[in-house]
Amino acid sequence: MAERNGGGFLWFLTGIGIGAVVGLLYAPQSGNETREILMAKAEEGREFMRKRAQEAREQAETWAERGREVLSAQKEQVRSAVDAGRRAYREKVTSAKSDGDNV
Repeated sequence: MAERNGGGFLWFLTGIGIGAVVGLLYAPQSGNETREILMAKAEEGREFMRKRAQEAREQAETWAERGREVLSAQKEQVRSAVDAGRRAYREKVTSAKSDGDNV
């Protein structure tokens, strides 16, 4: 379902772009003016895409950092659990040995 919505949005944007180009081509302006407008719009589009790419990159970095923090916390919890298990085992073994010596 998510692919369908993303694809539909892409086609929507493509349609807008084609419509804008056709509209500019049929506009009552000279060829020079039309080319300048097209180049200006293309530059705006490039700038928009650069900005969106930078935002996506920053978002990905944020998610990666959050993932590293969660992983670090999980490692620490596992390490603590293993240490607690070892201590409990040693205590049990030590108490079993001392109980065996007293019998």
